[in-house]
Amino acid sequence: MSLPCPCYHCALPVPAGTVFNAVVLGETRAFCCPGCQAVAESIVAGGLEHYYRHRSETSANPADLPQQLQDELRLFDRSDVQRGFVREDGDCSETTLMVEGISCAACGWLIEKHLRNLPGVENAQLNLSSHRLTLRWSAQTLPLSRLLAELRRIGYAAHPYRPDQASERLATENRSALRRLGVAGLLWFQAMMATMATWPEFNVDLSPELHTILRWVALFLTIPIVFYSCAPLFKGAARDLRTRHLSMDVSVSLAIGLAFLAGIWTAVTGHGELYFDTVGMFALFLLTGRYLERRARQRTAAATAQLVNLLPASCLRLDTNGHAERILLGELQVGDRVQVPPGAVIPADGRIVDGRSSVDESLLTGEYLPLARCQGDRVTGGTLNVDSPLAVEVETLGPASRLSAIVRLLERAQTEKPRLGRIADRAAQVFLLCSLIAAVVVGAVWWQLDPTRAFWIVLAMLVATCPCALSLATPTALTAATGTLHKLGVLVTRGHVLEGLNQIDTVVFDKTGTLTEGRLTLRAIHPLADLNADQCLALAAALETRSEHPIARAFGRAAQPADAVYATPGLGLQGQVKARRLRIGRAAFVCALSGADVPTAPAPRGQWLLLGDQTGPLAWFGLDDRLRADAAALVAACKARGWRTLLLSGDSSPMVLEVAGQLGLDQAQGGLRPDDKLAQVKALQAQGHKVLMLGDGINDVPVLAAADISIAMGSATDLAKTSADAVLLSNRLQALVETFDLARRTRRNILQNLLWATLYNGLMLPFAALGWITPVWAAIGMSASSLIVVLNALRLTRPRSLPTVAEARPCLAGAQP
Repeated sequence: MSLPCPCYHCALPVPAGTVFNAVVLGETRAFCCPGCQAVAESIVAGGLEHYYRHRSETSANPADLPQQLQDELRLFDRSDVQRGFVREDGDCSETTLMVEGISCAACGWLIEKHLRNLPGVENAQLNLSSHRLTLRWSAQTLPLSRLLAELRRIGYAAHPYRPDQASERLATENRSALRRLGVAGLLWFQAMMATMATWPEFNVDLSPELHTILRWVALFLTIPIVFYSCAPLFKGAARDLRTRHLSMDVSVSLAIGLAFLAGIWTAVTGHGELYFDTVGMFALFLLTGRYLERRARQRTAAATAQLVNLLPASCLRLDTNGHAERILLGELQVGDRVQVPPGAVIPADGRIVDGRSSVDESLLTGEYLPLARCQGDRVTGGTLNVDSPLAVEVETLGPASRLSAIVRLLERAQTEKPRLGRIADRAAQVFLLCSLIAAVVVGAVWWQLDPTRAFWIVLAMLVATCPCALSLATPTALTAATGTLHKLGVLVTRGHVLEGLNQIDTVVFDKTGTLTEGRLTLRAIHPLADLNADQCLALAAALETRSEHPIARAFGRAAQPADAVYATPGLGLQGQVKARRLRIGRAAFVCALSGADVPTAPAPRGQWLLLGDQTGPLAWFGLDDRLRADAAALVAACKARGWRTLLLSGDSSPMVLEVAGQLGLDQAQGGLRPDDKLAQVKALQAQGHKVLMLGDGINDVPVLAAADISIAMGSATDLAKTSADAVLLSNRLQALVETFDLARRTRRNILQNLLWATLYNGLMLPFAALGWITPVWAAIGMSASSLIVVLNALRLTRPRSLPTVAEARPCLAGAQP
């Protein structure tokens, strides 16, 4: 009996008697169902037929996966490993996996269908919004490693979902806040329409019965807004009153509560004005601001959790006989020896006991070139082994590791509240206290003069002086400005950036990837023998084609690579091109092949590699990390504002001072660790300076968090982006020049808004206290005041043209010492 052929799209068996065919890659293919046939026909019709050609070149059998991956997946079959994420329910097991590589709903359909057809799988459900896959299966029939391998086979990587508690709690709170905001927005529109229908301006031929019905409809629509959407506001007010601490929650809760009570009185008696639309408007504005604050806090809390993902999930532990066994990282102990193959991440801090290689330490130092490491040298967990296998003895784990130290620096920097924030909190408390005292005093006076009007006058005062326009003055201007910056390629992730830029007096730059492009390029070729530059470059490219070192990328790829190429970490490469034995790298290493004298490099700046053979040196190759084209314009803009410019880099090469000299920076230091950079910034802040930090690497994360304002490059690591106050998405430094100008415009706009809001409250307060303004007109005036603030802020949405680099260079020339 012949086996059923597999479906060409999903690889499941094609049922007998099923005829679903389509032409793919010039041949008629069989499919298991009309869904697979339709998907395949859509792929072909969309010109994406090469997808199947690429897929056919990949592994079709879980057993064909790389041996290292198979060993790692089998670790998840152990009961002690599954204890943290697998739940047992009778004969079945349940787990939640995080799936990577999902792009659309078709991915979810394919994953669920493929897994459900496997023996032993009872259910597979994928949440497309969170990419979480819930599995229920029989572990006796099918091991978990097979399920993970099957997902790999169809193109998706999955790993156990272990949520970070802080991030998960914030995410839950954000979802709840979003629901409250949605309820307030939806019901406010309905309540507003019902309320407006009772106004004399719109009350045309409205019967008393319908008038009563509309009042009660508005009441019932507002009840969920008050008791569900605004519940956190009332809880916050109660907490603040218990602790004798005034906040915006107290004033807002009083206004919302009294307006709601007044609306109930009107709905029941039919006398007075309905304020249910005012209640909904208050709730919508305030909850929107609270939700945006929560989103910012969630990004900050998730930043620390992302750092843990830099370490590998497993490692190779060596026993006493030198045999390697793959274990989970959590099983590693101090004193264990681990084997680190080329291209693998070092799992823990330790000391090399055997081997010699190059280690990419850009994670910690910012230095983009791997550094030579040999027996006895210490290495750091999370760094990358580049060239040769290493045996490392583990010295520190967990909190004592260097990555954990960076996490602690990050958390300590993030917990410090800026001085402006503390001043704003105190000012808000004074304003609220004065408003509440005025309302109580005026209410007591009117109670003696005319008790029937006292309540309405107090309510009018609370509504008129509600700090709605005052609270919108700053965030609306910042929102408009941040939208403008996004068009320029600058993503602001925290609202204090534009306000804080006006107080900056010192700018700290990182070098690699910030002021420079972060990659080496071939700048010059100086032949030393009979060969010309092109011939020398061809020989060098033949050697470097066999290397994965970052330097090799500067030489391109040769059509005919060299033979017998091997690397000497920290020195260079040796190989055979036809009958010629060649070396490229450090001058002493190359000249040792021929016994010739070491020549002098053509220039002191940059990095120079020597190419030579048995007869002697052949050519010098000058490599350099080029400055960004608009770095000069940015430095010129900083100097034009009188700011001090510093360069703090983890790079220990002479390039640090050369870059500082080219740009005319005031000060430069190289070879700094993350804690060294943080100490420098702290020292500047202790002297009263306001520091702006520009960086891109994980080594810059603590400094980005500690600086008064921090901006990460668009090419930066995810952790650096989430720790920074802004991200330069376009990687164009020139966009920051416009950011500095927009910051000043935003400050003027905020002052205008605050002045208007203060004048409005100052004028409305005596009018409301004298009874000249009813609560309805107070609400209308408050809305108009808020509208004026918003319209003024919208002027910031008109960006000005950016200066060109050529325009900025004359300024730089004049600013250089």
